[in-house]
Amino acid sequence: MRALLAGARRKEPALVGLTRKLVLCESPSDSKAAVDSCLSIAANEISDRGGKIKLHRQREYGDILEARFGPRKPKSTKPVLLLGHLDTVWPIGTLRTMPFRIADGRLWGPGTLDMKVGVAMAVTALEMLSEADLLKREVILLLNSDEEIGSPVSRPITEKLAKESASVFVLEPAQGLAYKTARKGTGNWRIDIRGVAAHAGVDFEKGANALRELSSVIDTVSGWTDLKRGLTVSVGVAGGGTKTNVIPADAFAEVDVRIAKGSDGPRIERRFASLKAADKRCSLSVAGGINRPPMERTRGTEKLFEQARTLASEIGIELNEAATGGASDGNFTSALRVPTLDGMGAVGEGAHASHESILLEHLAPRTALLAGMLARST
Repeated sequence: MRALLAGARRKEPALVGLTRKLVLCESPSDSKAAVDSCLSIAANEISDRGGKIKLHRQREYGDILEARFGPRKPKSTKPVLLLGHLDTVWPIGTLRTMPFRIADGRLWGPGTLDMKVGVAMAVTALEMLSEADLLKREVILLLNSDEEIGSPVSRPITEKLAKESASVFVLEPAQGLAYKTARKGTGNWRIDIRGVAAHAGVDFEKGANALRELSSVIDTVSGWTDLKRGLTVSVGVAGGGTKTNVIPADAFAEVDVRIAKGSDGPRIERRFASLKAADKRCSLSVAGGINRPPMERTRGTEKLFEQARTLASEIGIELNEAATGGASDGNFTSALRVPTLDGMGAVGEGAHASHESILLEHLAPRTALLAGMLARST
């Protein structure tokens, strides 16, 4: 591990340079052209380092990059899957107010922490291992283009490669200084209420108030929260009505659901499906469901973490594990019972926020740790 740490320190300027290229190529999920441009940069850098490139072409979303490193082995020797994404939540033009810069021991800019630095770390770790001839098992690097919007096209590709792999390392940022061994699953629902419009003064009794009906529904679904089970139901957006003197005929709510246990997914879906309007003059419709299953802590993930903690101690890192309420593509692979370790990317703060940044002091040690895990796993 000491040799890997020294190698990571030597390559840190190049790692930062690659990060700069990726960050300066803005890549919001909803712009295929922008994400494809960023992916093209990554593909060229990976190809220059000996990776074998395969593009999964998409029509509506950005293309998906699959790169393979190391020797192809018999089917009995499964590869390791490195999982990341190149799309961000930031719209084109964000760099004008959030420029890429290095200051105060940090590297700043949109998409740095989540998760372009993690991608650059993976490319650097693979380059180090290839140069030292330490890759004895094939490693697949999969960079998705739609993770921030729920992975609508990349999910089947991720799951297919995960089923072929011995383990999955996810390049999402660390939880503080910790690796992530559990994540909540996510679900989204939209509830629409249709009532009856009427003049609020002249014909009040002829109206059926959709907003009043919605308030009752919001109270009902919010009551499904069970903190002891790690289940939360949060109405984040709601609206309705037209004018204060009109009984509102329409209302809606958008609901975020988080689950810590896989068994809660079908249960909460049944509850939403059973919703009915109390006022018989109103109609209610519900759309949505569980998008990502929870990443529950498994014995396989525990073994990966213990391995990582041992390697980390060799270079002076006290590594802990954490659970988080956020989800990633690692949720999909863990649900397939493939050992999955998450949070193996950068250390920093401000993901999805204007102060997004990574701490440079952790960049080389965490890259060395990633390389050590890949070498040990091979």
